[in-house]
Amino acid sequence: MKYAVILGDGMADFPQDFLGGKTPLELANKPVIDGLCSVSEVGLMKTVPCGMKPGSDVANLSVLGYNPKECYTGRSPLEAASIGINVEDTDITLRANLVCVSNEENYADKTMIDYSASEITTEEAKVLIDYLAKELNTKEYSLFAGISYRHCLVVENGTLSGDLTPPHDITGKTIKEYLPKSETGKKYLALMEKSYELLKNHPINIARVNAGKNPANSLWFWGEGTKPSLEDFTSKYGVKGAIISAVDLLKGIGKLSNMEVIEVEGATGNYDTNFIGKAKATVDAFKRGIDLVYLHMEAPDECGHHGDAKNKIYSIEQISQVVVKYILEEMEKMGEEISMLICPDHPTPLSTMTHCADPVPYLLYRKGKNLYNGAKSYTEKEGKNTGAYLENGYDMMKKLLQK
Repeated sequence: MKYAVILGDGMADFPQDFLGGKTPLELANKPVIDGLCSVSEVGLMKTVPCGMKPGSDVANLSVLGYNPKECYTGRSPLEAASIGINVEDTDITLRANLVCVSNEENYADKTMIDYSASEITTEEAKVLIDYLAKELNTKEYSLFAGISYRHCLVVENGTLSGDLTPPHDITGKTIKEYLPKSETGKKYLALMEKSYELLKNHPINIARVNAGKNPANSLWFWGEGTKPSLEDFTSKYGVKGAIISAVDLLKGIGKLSNMEVIEVEGATGNYDTNFIGKAKATVDAFKRGIDLVYLHMEAPDECGHHGDAKNKIYSIEQISQVVVKYILEEMEKMGEEISMLICPDHPTPLSTMTHCADPVPYLLYRKGKNLYNGAKSYTEKEGKNTGAYLENGYDMMKKLLQK
C-alpha cells in the first residue's frame, strides 16, 4: 500500500457573492476528485487547534500528524531549517518578507500594497537580501536569503516580541496600528524602517517599477519562533515519507522530521507551478520505495491572498485533472494499491484574503474499499452535510495509515 496526501494549500473558501454564492471548490471543474466521492469518505476536520493562529505552519503540522500544541515553536524556525541555517537554542528566528509599501514620508503612514512584492523572483530577492545583510547585519542580527519574497532573520540570544503581524493579513491597510510596539518589537521596526531607506532607490526596484511591477521596498518581520524539534516521521508512523513542495516552510518540516525532501524543477508556489512535474515526482518516489508522499501545492493559497478567484479555481482544476488523475492512473498501471487524502490545510477565503481557522473538507480514498458516506462532490458544503467530523486534525494521519 502506498499513501498520498494531496494538500491544496488554502483551497477551502466561503461562499462568495461575486461567485454567485458559490465557493471555488464548488465552481471548479474537477471530475476526477468528484468521481472519487462515490467510494470515499468526505467530511470536515479541524486542523487549527483552538487558541492557535491559522497559519500554514500549524495546519500542515496537523495534517502531517503532529499535534501543534506539543511541537510548534513558531513558523520561521521551520523555514530556517529548510534554508540550512544553524539555529542555536537561545536564538530567535523571524520570517523576513520583502514587501511593497506605499511611499508616504512617515513609515507608520504607509500602506501595505503587496506582501510579496509582485512575487519577486528568487534571483532578484537574493541580490536585495545580500545587500541588506551587508548594511544591517551585526553580531546580534543576521539576514539569510530564502525563496522569492520569503527570507529569514536570526537574532542571537533573542527574546520573543509577541506582537508581529503577518503582512498578508493587512493588504491594503495602513500599517500604523500593525507595527510592533513591544521593546523587542521596536528594534525590529527600526530595521524595517532602515530597510525602506536602503531599498527605495535600489537599481532592482527602479527596474521593477519601470517594468510595471511593485518594488520590494521594505522588510517586514513576523512568524517569530525558537528552535523546534519534531519526532522522526518513520519512527512515529512506521512508513518512509517524503515531502514535495515549493516553499521553505514545508521543506523545513520535512527536514526536521527526517522525511525526504524532493525538489521539482519549475515548482513556483503559485498557479504557474509545474503541476505535472510534482505528480511525476510523487510516482517516482513510490517507485523508489517511498511509502507516503505529502504533495503540497501552494497555488490556491497564494491566489486567495491576492483575491484571484479565476486562478484559484484554475489551481483546483489542475490539482484534480493533472495531479490526482496522473497519480491514480500510474498507480493503476503499476498494480499498486493506494490510499489518498485530499484536503487543504486551512481556508484562505477570497473575501478576506487571509487564513482562517474554520474546519476544512477532506476526502479519504482507499483503493478497493468502499468508504462512501453520502457526498456527491468534494466541497465544503458536502463535507459538512455528511456529518463526518474530526476534531483533532492531527489524528487524520493515523486514519489514513490504518491497514
